Amino acid sequence: MKLDVFTHFLPRPFMERIEKLTGHLEIAKRDAHIPTLWDLDARLRLLDPYDDLQQVLSLASPAPEVLAGPDESPELARIGNDALAEIVARHRDRFPSFLAALPMNNPEAAVREMDRAWDQLGAAGVQIYSNVNGRPLDHPDFFPIFARAAERHIPMFLHPTRPATFPDYQTETKSRYELWWAFGWPYETSVAMARLVFSRVMERLPDLVIVTHHMGGMVPYFEGRISPGLDVMGQRSIGEEYEPLARPALEYFKRFYADTALFGAANATRLGYEFFGAEHCLFASDCPFDPEGGARFIRETIRVLDQLPIPEAERRQIYEGNARRLMPLR
Repeated sequence: MKLDVFTHFLPRPFMERIEKLTGHLEIAKRDAHIPTLWDLDARLRLLDPYDDLQQVLSLASPAPEVLAGPDESPELARIGNDALAEIVARHRDRFPSFLAALPMNNPEAAVREMDRAWDQLGAAGVQIYSNVNGRPLDHPDFFPIFARAAERHIPMFLHPTRPATFPDYQTETKSRYELWWAFGWPYETSVAMARLVFSRVMERLPDLVIVTHHMGGMVPYFEGRISPGLDVMGQRSIGEEYEPLARPALEYFKRFYADTALFGAANATRLGYEFFGAEHCLFASDCPFDPEGGARFIRETIRVLDQLPIPEAERRQIYEGNARRLMPLR
């Protein structure tokens, strides 16, 4: 069995609620050309050729906190989570579980929704984003969310986010050529990981499990800048002093998990595998965001993993074993 742990879907009740909140269905306009993102029958047909493939569903970006203020985002997250749970209940042979959305701009409500989705809806984890409307994840307001996840052994799946309005240069007002996601998102993932390491969130919460989308962003490629580079952090910066971590920085970065959603990039997949190790890699395709509505990412990710020169036991670990170890897949 291949368990695709990071795939996206937009249930109709969730989209209808967004339309009422915003006055127009911007998500539907943006993603109208991807029916497998919002049409359940189309999604099921996409999976028909695979007898051995199941998908864990999560909502597509933007996050609830981007779509609504702190008073309305909890309701939006609840609607999305209830709708995903209903799909899972009706099609468990294809969708064994889902990742719950959290209203991160309302931390107290986020903790409550995480508990509800885990206890009552049977969620397999939660999806969070690399920043909360521009606020870093290591802000003290968010620590109770991470602490609850660590306490209850709820895996957190880290999705990058950065809008086109985040410019590439200070002299401009927006990012051009879609570089805000092509290169901005891997940077977002890497910086979010680093902030959780150097703020000591990872050190304070040794049981915290965070699965990074797209194989840890830039981190595997820049291993040499993390160690020994960041082990001497502060020595090159005037007016900045940092207390050393209890252990080398690289050890905390390797505590993260990473998924294989690299769109068929064989070299990057091999590099991520070598950095995180087979026990910290999970199969994911990022379906359905490809020119074929999900078919290409599934096909190419499987092709790369099947050709990766690793022991068959490790391949099975990546395809299925690690997900079953981390997630309560019913």
